[in-house]
Amino acid sequence: MRERPRLLLLPPLSLRARVTLAGGLVVFVALLAAALVLYPAADRDLHDQLDTSLISTATTSPKLAQQLKEQIGSSGGTLASAAPLKVGDVLIQFVDGTQPAGTPTPFVPISAADSELALGDAPAYFTSIKYQGTDYRLYTSVYNAKAGMLLRVAKPQSDALAPLSRLRDLLIGLVLGGALAAALATRLVAGRVLRPVGALTDTVERVARTQDLSTRVDAGGQDEIGRLGRSFTAMMSALDGSIQQQRRLVADASHELRTPLTSLTTNLELLAEPGGLADPQAAQLLAAAREQSGELKALINDLVDLARYGETEAHYEDLRLDLIAAELVARSAKRAPKLKFETDLVPCLVIADPDAIERALGNLLDNAVKWSPSDATVRVRVGVTTSPDGSAADRAWFSVADEGPGIPEGDLPHIFDRFYRSTEARAKPGSGLGLSIVRQIADAHGGAVGAYPRDPGPGTEFRFIIPATR
Repeated sequence: MRERPRLLLLPPLSLRARVTLAGGLVVFVALLAAALVLYPAADRDLHDQLDTSLISTATTSPKLAQQLKEQIGSSGGTLASAAPLKVGDVLIQFVDGTQPAGTPTPFVPISAADSELALGDAPAYFTSIKYQGTDYRLYTSVYNAKAGMLLRVAKPQSDALAPLSRLRDLLIGLVLGGALAAALATRLVAGRVLRPVGALTDTVERVARTQDLSTRVDAGGQDEIGRLGRSFTAMMSALDGSIQQQRRLVADASHELRTPLTSLTTNLELLAEPGGLADPQAAQLLAAAREQSGELKALINDLVDLARYGETEAHYEDLRLDLIAAELVARSAKRAPKLKFETDLVPCLVIADPDAIERALGNLLDNAVKWSPSDATVRVRVGVTTSPDGSAADRAWFSVADEGPGIPEGDLPHIFDRFYRSTEARAKPGSGLGLSIVRQIADAHGGAVGAYPRDPGPGTEFRFIIPATR
């Protein structure tokens, strides 16, 4: 079986080489196009000059005829049968055009065009001939119409072709030399222009090799390359921050999961011991295990929600924020019958993800219920803030205020951070992710969330704000 021939693959060209090749090619094409226009024009002009000189020579025919008569007078020949007279590089001949076509002469045989010209049926004409190994341009006109005498004037075509040949060589050299010079100049310029691209490439390769996302690109220009460098630096910073957040999330989640998981494992091991189920504390251990598994489930659900919001494509639709708030308040009232709920819900339309909005408002209500003492009042309000002059978009807001102990001033900047729990909050159940989920949902909807001391106090008021629909 014959082996298939292998294709010869050329190594890929660098960007600098491609720019160099493109620069040289552009100049080559431009010069070639100019040469293709210039050369035919020069060829036409030189041939026109040659034809003009032949016509000019023919206008001096009386003098030429006299010289030719004197030249052939001693030989007894006639003017019409004489060999061409050579004046410089010009050949001149008088012929009898009434002779039949094909009649030989000492210069060029009589042609059908000569016969028609002698009869007055055709104008003077030009033609190209070969005489004694030399190419000539021949002009034939009428010398004596009554006698049918014709005048032939011929010049070597080298008079026109010699300058044309030199022009051709000059144009070839100019096209090739110009393209080569352009390629060299482009290569020198490309080396300087593409130096930032090379630095960016080296940085990207170093990041891929070392996985060091702290590497930055020094891009100070205002052109596209400078913008590319700054965009790459911004991308690296964002990617580095995202990875650091992921690492902190994994570390914090591991820490939060470890405590209930360890306690659950311990309780299950005690129950698995011989006689463990008969122990009087077995019911207590089972209740604790059930509670710890519930904490694990809640924590895992919060982690899933935290990863989901903002990462997947949300489903947006028209929502009545006041109706969602009313439904959540009714649900919370059933779970906390000892609390009082005071509502002020203004009809408000928004375009949002219904599941996300319900989760965010539900987290804020659950947080208020958790921190409110028995017989306390939880105040829930929904409203719309409009710009007086219409220069800003309407903002829909949901607020919930509790009568709990309030949040220490030092904790306010951190309460929306993942897994952050103040000293007082560690005594209550929770994962420390609820408020973080609320902030992420607000950010995903182009809104904001904040916590403020309740006025009048004591307690805390949370306000969730997103764009409203007019």
